[in-house]
Amino acid sequence: MSNPVFTFDHVHIISETPRASAEWYVAMFGATIVKDTIARGAPQIFVELGGMIILIRGRRPGENPVAPRPIEPFSDFSSHNAWGTDHFGFMYQGDLTAFAAELQAKGVTLPVPLKQGVGGSLLCYVSAPDGVSIELMQC
Repeated sequence: MSNPVFTFDHVHIISETPRASAEWYVAMFGATIVKDTIARGAPQIFVELGGMIILIRGRRPGENPVAPRPIEPFSDFSSHNAWGTDHFGFMYQGDLTAFAAELQAKGVTLPVPLKQGVGGSLLCYVSAPDGVSIELMQC
């Protein structure tokens, strides 16, 4: 471990529809809403998935968030082609091909379909609400 005084806490997402976004993670990934609050004048919902917290909050008074850039394909990779967080990822312990098909049957878009990643692992990207991209990699 590089520095044991640090532990990862959360990813923070700003959403126009925080309740609908939180419920999407519950419906698509089996996440759990662990806290639903108001902070600084906006809804703030804590969603737990795979031991990680995804904090989804609404627009705060005075904010005017800009739309995110969509993920785009390049010759051998995909990127939002912007500075800052590009995506976050989960290791998936199971049949990723079958899970990706389940997600697509629920209407989820895979902007990067199943493919072999660097090192040979099967991976795909999922379009989540709020312009968020999630990488799923099969263990």
